Amino acid sequence: MQEYKSCFSKGYWKSAFGELKNVKSIAVCALFVALRIAVKGLRIYIIPGVLQIGFDFIVNSLGSMIYGPILALIGGLISDTIGAFVFPSGTYFFPYALVEMSSGFIFALFLYRSKLSGPRIILSRFTVVVLCNLIFTPIVNYWFGVFTDNVKAINFLSQARIIKNVCLLPLESLILILFLGGLSIPLVRLGTIPETNKKIKFDAKTIVLIVSLTILAAAGLVLYYQYKTKG
Repeated sequence: MQEYKSCFSKGYWKSAFGELKNVKSIAVCALFVALRIAVKGLRIYIIPGVLQIGFDFIVNSLGSMIYGPILALIGGLISDTIGAFVFPSGTYFFPYALVEMSSGFIFALFLYRSKLSGPRIILSRFTVVVLCNLIFTPIVNYWFGVFTDNVKAINFLSQARIIKNVCLLPLESLILILFLGGLSIPLVRLGTIPETNKKIKFDAKTIVLIVSLTILAAAGLVLYYQYKTKG
């Protein structure tokens, strides 16, 4: 399987669009759409009422790594639309599907047909958190407020949202490294990822990044506690 240094390669996009003609890739995408819908309602509470972690980002990243950005866009649209009706949580608003699509697309830009490493996986999650959770979602929330004529009830980008995402980032990054690393060998044997990914090294750079993010998360928890206390 061809590996590309970055998503800026012409070959990368040729392979990505080629997945639309690959029956195996389409079948895998359909499977991951079902998995994403199934795990939408699953949460583990780290700190009850404060921090919780879901499983959808794990399924999202793995699927995007296998079938690329184009099918990730399609899969994100389908999973969000169906999931909104299977697990309704209010008025359906289509722009939220764009956030779901963007997350898979971003994961694919970093992970599809690339040489995986701890820093690359961390960067992929960091980019998704910043763009999707801290930029796109607040914007969609605002326009949902406009749509429902309740803009004043929408807090565009709250301190709590920022701190929660900062706190979860090191744990989510570590989970992704362990999860994708654990599946790398069987995925190589199945021919779904490049052969150079037989083993993802947990090197010094990865450890430094995880430790740094953990320190940042700890500081975020202190700030969040102060925020909740004052509130």
